[in-house]
Amino acid sequence: MITRSCPCGLPEAYEKCCGRFHTGAAAAPTPEALMRSRYSAFVRGDTAYLLRTWHPRTRPEPLDLDPGMRWTGLEILETTGGSAFHSTGTVTFRASYRGGALHERSRFERVDGAWVYVDGDFLD
Repeated sequence: MITRSCPCGLPEAYEKCCGRFHTGAAAAPTPEALMRSRYSAFVRGDTAYLLRTWHPRTRPEPLDLDPGMRWTGLEILETTGGSAFHSTGTVTFRASYRGGALHERSRFERVDGAWVYVDGDFLD
């Protein structure tokens, strides 16, 4: 059996890293973990997980992913808030794809105890 490292950039196997969030076996404990798992969901085309972890107030319907998009890497640049004592947090990141990069500061909130993506500001 070949174990591949997680698309989010951490050295763990996908199943032990973001895969457990995707299957619902665990919930992302911080906004950064949620950001990484959402990036991995974009890489894998997992729209169900992306919608499930999107704030109901800002969630699109439907979510149409570009099947030609090839994500190539994630770099976390800064995080604020997001601890067990916070109800909000931000993650600034750069997600690379074939032909460019997306630089965003994403906002996260807790809804019913779980972190969800609210929205973000494009940077650069």
